[in-house]
Amino acid sequence: MNTFRTQLPDGFDLPKRIARLSELAYNLWWTWQPESQRIFGRLDYDLWERLGHNPIRLLREVDRSRLDLASKDAEYLALYDRMFANFDSYMNQKTTWISQSHPRLIGRPIAYFSMEFGLHETLPIYSGGLGVLAGDHLKEASDLGLPLTAVGFMYAQGYFSQRLSEDGWQEALNNVLDFHNLPALPVMDDHGNRLTVEVEFPDRFVTLGLWEIRVGRVPLYLLDSNLDPNSDFDKNLTARLYWSDLDRRVMQELLLGVGGVRALRALGYNPSVWHMNEGHAAFLTLERAREYVAGGDTLEQALEKTRRQNVFTTHTPVPAGNDEFPLWLIEKYLAGFWPQLNISRDQLFDLARHHMPQGETFSMGVLALRNSDGRNAVSELHGRVSRQMWHSLWPDGEEDEVPITHVTNGVHVSNWMARRLYVLLSQYLGADWYDHLDEPEMWKKVDAIPDNELWAVRLHLKRKLSFYLRERVRDRWTVGGFHPVQVVSSGVLINPYALTIGFARRFATYKRASLILTDVERLLNIVNRPNMPVQIIFAGKAHPADEPGKQLIQQVYRQVKRAETGGRIVFIEDYDMNLARYLVQGVDVWMNTPRRPYEASGTSGMKAALNGALNFSVLDGWWREAYNGRNGWSIGEDRQLESQSVQDAQDAESLYATLENEIIPLFYNRDPKEISHEWVARIKDNLKTNIPQFSTRRMVKEYVERLYVKALE
Repeated sequence: MNTFRTQLPDGFDLPKRIARLSELAYNLWWTWQPESQRIFGRLDYDLWERLGHNPIRLLREVDRSRLDLASKDAEYLALYDRMFANFDSYMNQKTTWISQSHPRLIGRPIAYFSMEFGLHETLPIYSGGLGVLAGDHLKEASDLGLPLTAVGFMYAQGYFSQRLSEDGWQEALNNVLDFHNLPALPVMDDHGNRLTVEVEFPDRFVTLGLWEIRVGRVPLYLLDSNLDPNSDFDKNLTARLYWSDLDRRVMQELLLGVGGVRALRALGYNPSVWHMNEGHAAFLTLERAREYVAGGDTLEQALEKTRRQNVFTTHTPVPAGNDEFPLWLIEKYLAGFWPQLNISRDQLFDLARHHMPQGETFSMGVLALRNSDGRNAVSELHGRVSRQMWHSLWPDGEEDEVPITHVTNGVHVSNWMARRLYVLLSQYLGADWYDHLDEPEMWKKVDAIPDNELWAVRLHLKRKLSFYLRERVRDRWTVGGFHPVQVVSSGVLINPYALTIGFARRFATYKRASLILTDVERLLNIVNRPNMPVQIIFAGKAHPADEPGKQLIQQVYRQVKRAETGGRIVFIEDYDMNLARYLVQGVDVWMNTPRRPYEASGTSGMKAALNGALNFSVLDGWWREAYNGRNGWSIGEDRQLESQSVQDAQDAESLYATLENEIIPLFYNRDPKEISHEWVARIKDNLKTNIPQFSTRRMVKEYVERLYVKALE
C-alpha cells in the first residue's frame, strides 16, 4: 500500500486554549452538528455571515483580540469543550451500526463515485439535487460507520453564481475558487510531492492531482487537472461542472471513471464495492475490466468478475437524460483503450450501444446497466418507469422482471433540521432520539408535544427566514446596480405571519414552475385575499446552456415584478445550500409541480417536511410514497394523462382549488391565541410519517443490505 498524507496548513494564529478550532474547520463534521454554527459564529457573528460561513477564512481574518476574549470566556470554553468531546467520541467510536449489523464490511471499503458533491455552501462543487444527495450519502455513511471512500472533481470555478437582470434574465457569474481558504487538503506522497495519476488520450496524457476533504470519518478525494504538466486546455477540464460541449464532457467523464479508479489504486485502496451515482462515472467499469485483462483474462471474464461488485444508481426517468455520445466521439478519445481490452472498436461500442431517434449512440446509462449487478432507481414509481425504459436490454423477460430495483432517496436529518426544532424533539422524544430516527414507533411521541410549543418553533423559523431575506436585499442594495423593483421582488416585504409557500429547485421545463401562473388573476386573488394573505417564494437556477429554463425564470420573474402582487410573490436569486436551509426551515408549505413521471425522486420536499413544512405536490417521486391524506396535500391524481396540455390544465385547477378551499382556510382557522390546531395536527402527522421513512439513515441502510452486502456475496 502506498503511503500518502494530508497535513493541516499553517497560518492560523490561535490561542493555545482554542487551537483545535483549525482542526475542526478542516472536517465537515461540524456542518451537521446542531451547535456548530455557534462555536464559529460567536467569535464574530457579522464576519461569519459576511464570509458565507467559511470557518477557515474566519479563523484567518477574525481580529486576534476576539480570539483572546473567547479563550478566556467560560461560557464559550464550555461550548468548545463540549463540542470537541463529541467530536473525539465520534471520530474514535468503535461501536457503530456497521460494526454491530454488518461487521463483514469492516476493512472492505465501498468506493462511491459522483460528478458532484453538495457538502456545504462554502464548497460550491455541486449544481443541485444529485450533488446534495451525494453529500448527504457521505454524511450518513460516516454516522453509520460505513467504510466508504468517495471520488469526484475539484472544480476550480465551482458552480456559477446567479444574477437576474431587471427584466429577469439569468446571468451566470463564474467565481474562481481559492483552495487556500477551502477545507481541502492536497494529497502528498511519502516524499512530500503531490500524489498524481495519469489518464491517456490518443495523443497525450492528462495528469491529475488529488485533494482530500474530510467528511466526518469518510474521505472524499477530488480530482484536479489544473497542474503544470498539462496544457492550458487540459487544465480547464476540471474547471467547471457539466461542460456543454461534448468533447470536454466525454474527456471529463473519462477522467472521473478511469482516473478515479487509478487514484484509489494509488492511494492503496482495493474497494469491495464500486458505486456509481448516475452514469457519469460508468467508464470505471472499463478501467476495472482492463486491470483483469492485463492479468490475462478475456474481456468477458473480466466483466463477469467486476460486474458483481458494481452498483449503479440511475436518477433519470427518460433515456435522453443519460449522457449519450456519438460513436465517432468515443472512437476519438478511446482509440487507445480498446486494444488494452483485446477487443475491436465495434466490440467496445457494443458495450454501450443505444438506438436513439438521432441514430446510434454510446450511452453511459447502458454501459453502467450492462456492467453492474446492482441497479436501482430512486423511488418506487421511478423503478417502474426505469424497468419500462430499459426493457430492451432484457428483452426475453417480462417488464416487471427487468433487474432494476429501487431505493427511495432520503435526506440527512441533522444536516437539514433547524436547531430549534432539534432541541424541541430532544425534550419530548428523549435526548437520544437521533439514534433512533428511522424507527417509526418512536415518532408516536410527537403527539405529546404541546401545540403551542411546536407552533412557536414554526413562527421562530419563519421570522428567521424573513430577517434573512431582508439582510440579503440590504447587502445587494449597498453594492449597487439593484433597481427598487428588484428590491421588492427579492423578498423585502415578506411577512413572517402570513401563509408562505416555497418553490425552489433547478429550473427545468418539466418542473413546471409556471403552473401556478396559469391563471394570473385567480392567483392575484389568492395572494391578496383579505385577512388571509399568501406569499410565494421562488428560487432556483437554470443551467447556463438551458435556454428554455432561463426563459422560464424570466416568465416567472415578470409576474413577480407586478405591483398587484404587493411584494407577496418573490424570486430569490442565487439558490444555494445556505438559502435552501432557510427556505426549507421557514416556509409553511413546500410546493412541487413536476410533470409526472419526470421527478425521479426529489429531496427538497423531504428537507421541508422534517422541519414541519407541509408538502403540496404532484404525486410523483417520493411524495407518491409519502402522501397519506393527512400529512400534506396532493396536486392532481395518481395517474398521468396522454395529453400534456390536458394534464397541465387539470393539475392547475387542482392546485388553485386546493389552495382556495383547503390550505388557506386551514392555516388561518385560529384559536384566541392565534394557533391553528388543525394545522399543527398535520405538522405532527408529517413529522411522524416522513422523517423515519425519508432519511438517509433508512436510505444508506437499504443500500448496505440490499446492494452492498449482495455485492460482497
